[in-house]
Amino acid sequence: MATVLLLRHGRTASNAAGALAGRTAVELDDTGLAQARAVGERLAGIPLAAVVSSPLTRCLQTLAIALPEVTPTIEPDLIECGYGDWEGRPLKTLAKDPLWRIVQQHPSAVTFPGGESMAGMAARAVAAVRRHDERVTREHGDTAVWLACTHGDLIKAIVADALGLHLDQFQRIVADPGSVTVIRYTPARPFVVRLNDTGGSLAALVAPPRTRRRRAATVSSDAPVGGGAGRV
Repeated sequence: MATVLLLRHGRTASNAAGALAGRTAVELDDTGLAQARAVGERLAGIPLAAVVSSPLTRCLQTLAIALPEVTPTIEPDLIECGYGDWEGRPLKTLAKDPLWRIVQQHPSAVTFPGGESMAGMAARAVAAVRRHDERVTREHGDTAVWLACTHGDLIKAIVADALGLHLDQFQRIVADPGSVTVIRYTPARPFVVRLNDTGGSLAALVAPPRTRRRRAATVSSDAPVGGGAGRV
């Protein structure tokens, strides 16, 4: 099956101020704009079979800068978690709320007041990525590469699913603004190829072209014993 690049949007003023933006229409700050430009440079030359995005401004703005010639497909299920009454409040204030400790240690049990459950957020995010991955594979083949621009907690939940981790362990995963996380799905299992990657070439993710002597690439579900030689 195909390979997905999970792009977290660039930094926003809310991120910089230590506030929980949630679904508020915040824009990128100067650092976030620079991160979006850097991602565009990294993606140059990568033939993306599809580009999918959260409907929120900060994701669409990131893609408009990174991939100005692409019109993304809006995926409502990749929208930020519904933090309800927590939205817009400083993190240092939220850290004093008794719910904070549960969010950190037992997120699968959390439903935000006036908002969404973290389990519900994870379920819709994972389902959306797997649904689009199946579509891209069906339309473009199992060596296709596509991109989804979304939010930190969603990326962490998608990675946790790919690693076979319970949602209660997803806080061990990091997804910084402007980072790229890469998951290659196969019939038997996903492989987490890169995690929270903020620099370097992405060219190695593209399958080599077919030649007369070389058959079309196939994606194996087997992990190479010893770690393998990697993709050059």
